[in-house]
Amino acid sequence: MTASPDLVIRGGTVADGRGGDLYEADVAIKDDRITEVGKVAAKGKEEIDAKGKLVAPGFVDVHTHYDGQVTWSHDITPSSQNGVTTAVMGNCGVGFAPCRPDDHLRLIQLMEGVEDIPEPVLSAGIPWSWESFPDYMNWLSKRNFDIDIGAQLPHAALRVYVMGERGARRDPSTDEDNMQMAALARDAVRAGALGFSTSRTLNHRTSTGDFTPTLKAGEDELTAIAAAMHGEGRSVLQFVLDLSTIHEDLPMMLRVAETTRCPITFSITQNDKAPQRWRQTLAEINAAAARGLSITAQIAARPVGLMLGLELSRNPFQTHPSYRAIANLPLPARVARLRQPDVRAAILSESATATDDPLFFRPNYDKMYLLGNPPDYEQPPENALGARACREGKRPEELAYDAMLTDDGRGMLYVPFLNYSDGNLDSTREMLQDARAVPGLSDGGAHCGIICDASFPTYLLTHWTRDRTRGEKLSIPFVVSVQSRKTALSVGLYDRGLIATGYKADVNVIDYDKLHLHPPRVHYDLPVGGRRLLQQVDGYDATIVSGVVTQREGRATGARPGKLVRGAQGKAREFGAAAS
Repeated sequence: MTASPDLVIRGGTVADGRGGDLYEADVAIKDDRITEVGKVAAKGKEEIDAKGKLVAPGFVDVHTHYDGQVTWSHDITPSSQNGVTTAVMGNCGVGFAPCRPDDHLRLIQLMEGVEDIPEPVLSAGIPWSWESFPDYMNWLSKRNFDIDIGAQLPHAALRVYVMGERGARRDPSTDEDNMQMAALARDAVRAGALGFSTSRTLNHRTSTGDFTPTLKAGEDELTAIAAAMHGEGRSVLQFVLDLSTIHEDLPMMLRVAETTRCPITFSITQNDKAPQRWRQTLAEINAAAARGLSITAQIAARPVGLMLGLELSRNPFQTHPSYRAIANLPLPARVARLRQPDVRAAILSESATATDDPLFFRPNYDKMYLLGNPPDYEQPPENALGARACREGKRPEELAYDAMLTDDGRGMLYVPFLNYSDGNLDSTREMLQDARAVPGLSDGGAHCGIICDASFPTYLLTHWTRDRTRGEKLSIPFVVSVQSRKTALSVGLYDRGLIATGYKADVNVIDYDKLHLHPPRVHYDLPVGGRRLLQQVDGYDATIVSGVVTQREGRATGARPGKLVRGAQGKAREFGAAAS
């Protein structure tokens, strides 16, 4: 006699992750596996009425930075609130293992500078119960979460661990250094690392202004590490490049991939300095794929945009002398001062001064917007503060100043600085549709006070399949497929990302018509009251991880079936990866 299913999702409209047409079906789950898709006769111990709802695989987010959060929290918010059931951390070469005790602060300052996670939060939250990467993985394996977590070996931590001060100051590695890094990389794969990450962008600096230790790492160093990891087991090499050196660095990374046969994945965005370069980059990686390389491009679902405000990490007036004089006051006191006519006049009479902060852009009011409610990430140029100021006979600085003072000083400005050179998202749509593309760059867990993009998976569904008015849309089956199955395959997680018999029971039941993102708000819920930007989301009726309901109607159930994912899961042939 066949045991009754633990859970049956009844009568939903299924987007199964393959990219084909939607269809109505029941989904039966037993333990942590999907056991039947179709007309399920057996009654489940629990049933969810999904009639009129969208049933989709749990989303796989391959680009997050929860390396610290997983050590102090069991709830991997905000990703778990956006339909994500597996998140991969350790991106961009930053993380917290391996690390000697004397280097704790060094790695914290690097994470603070690169990913805008405040040092007091990290210092208070991270227990440092490990030194080696395998120790870190063993420690995490004893914790449960509301989603599954996969980890990558971060190059900056590895380099500093082996080379010490020489690694931090970006000295070339020696053959002995490379041998040691390769040996530790093999150990990391044995411990379950999904891959290895590195960064070569000038924007990645420590909170003290130093460039990331990996900025100029040699081809021999990268080759030694990638070869060791992929020789031990299926691994992916994730990297971030700088537009100014991409003509040198991309060919080098492709050579590393060709030499080691290691799959690679990296971010591609539209940059205002060379707004068509992304086409050339995609052409280069498609040519490499045609030569047999395994390569994916991570594409942001919308503009990468800065949120500016008085409660946030940055604002347009932060370098003005009269603002700097009151910058350290508590928000209410600062707002009171900013409302004084003499203070307002002084700040507006001054200009932004020089700074080496890579995420402070001299204000361009022709690309600065009020995000609105509901938030609109694809506004026409005439909505920008510069254009509005012209129509109203004001200076754009006045509009920005007054906007930030709304809501008791919690008003925010939105500056799309990547993927918005054309004033629309047509280029993003084209990038997402490329055969080598996967959605990425949500940066969940990072950029706590300046970027709020962990909602990318939800935005893919709301904007691209339903709400877009300024261009062509994308289909629900396509969006679900790329955010679940295609992302899973890119990091070797063959056992998930599909609604099909035998696959991991990670499922979303979505009230598609009510799926809705709210504007970002600041919350003070990190260790020591640390600040982070979050977006409330409505419309997820249920999120199911390993067969257990973890989110119901937008609220956590308290169940935490999620675990550390150790290495590639399943076999490609067994789980139909070649056909997917």
